[in-house]
Amino acid sequence: MVERTPVAVTGVHAVSALGRGAEAQLAGALAGVPAFAPVRRFDVTGRRVGVAATAGDVGPLAEELADAVDVACRAAGLDRAGRRESALLLATHGGPVTDGGPEVPALGGWLADRCGLGGRTRVYTSACVSASTAVADAATMIGRGDVTRVVVAAGYLVEPDQYALFDAGRALATDGAARPFSAGRTGLLLGDGVAAVVLEAADGRGGEPVATVRGWGRAGDAYHPCQPDPAGRGLARAVTAALRRAGLEPADVGYVNANATGTGLSDAAEAAALRAALGEHAGRVPVSSTKAVHGHALEASGLLELVVTVQALRHGKLPVNAGWLGPDPACPLDVIVDAPRPAGSPYALSLNAAFGGANTALLVGAA
Repeated sequence: MVERTPVAVTGVHAVSALGRGAEAQLAGALAGVPAFAPVRRFDVTGRRVGVAATAGDVGPLAEELADAVDVACRAAGLDRAGRRESALLLATHGGPVTDGGPEVPALGGWLADRCGLGGRTRVYTSACVSASTAVADAATMIGRGDVTRVVVAAGYLVEPDQYALFDAGRALATDGAARPFSAGRTGLLLGDGVAAVVLEAADGRGGEPVATVRGWGRAGDAYHPCQPDPAGRGLARAVTAALRRAGLEPADVGYVNANATGTGLSDAAEAAALRAALGEHAGRVPVSSTKAVHGHALEASGLLELVVTVQALRHGKLPVNAGWLGPDPACPLDVIVDAPRPAGSPYALSLNAAFGGANTALLVGAA
């Protein structure tokens, strides 16, 4: 029997090239103006592509993570005692932190101590599903009654090593624009992302939630080290699991914040996954990928996009899919391209996928 214990989202915060704060993320996503610009943070001479969505006022990653946790905890109304009872699940890049802060995995312990979080601490370095996996684990822990509160934090600031790898692998968009699901798309673009959310048992302190995590699913397809299964079978299983856990039907979903990075194979595979999991509803549910404006934040992408999705449900406005040039027959979806749309349902999916065939689906509901 699948447990359906509701999990409340009681505090959110995020920073990206769109601005600082959860409201800034939604405002930027609704405006649909991409934040990509020439990279000034490090030398990109000799690279095929020279743009990314970097925030101009960010500090070291460790300090940004600490600030994000503090803001989210204050938004959730947590005092010192409440923090001491909170676990920390952190998603971040698996290599050393080169900005003078502590190295991974020491970063998790440092962040917990700095922010007064006294529960268990765990660090996730599973590439682009790191943050969404952490959210799914947090919801599972709360649903089982293992803990009453978890702070999930995630961070990635565009840096030279990963940038060089994606550029050398010819994954970056040569025209300087991320165009999810669009004809003429040429690749992804990286972006800064730091976020934190507070998850609690819905029957806990009695605080007013900003959203609820209703379901989650994880599945692997083991198709190829880098390429997705063209049929999207792993992601489809993740979506189906999230719906089943939430006790909802495909027709209940009113928005999908897609993983879509703007790469040819992965966007087409995600469209196939949605058709497999949602059936006829896949052609009617509004879809967009906010990576088109804030870039791909790698390990932090799942949490940054969850914050945008939560804000979209709170305000009843669905973000546009920027960079659109025209429909691709391989992606027969209802992509939001002209202007933000009003939300027609209180439920939305936030999807993420990673190299190696890892797939996650988070199903959230408006408070």
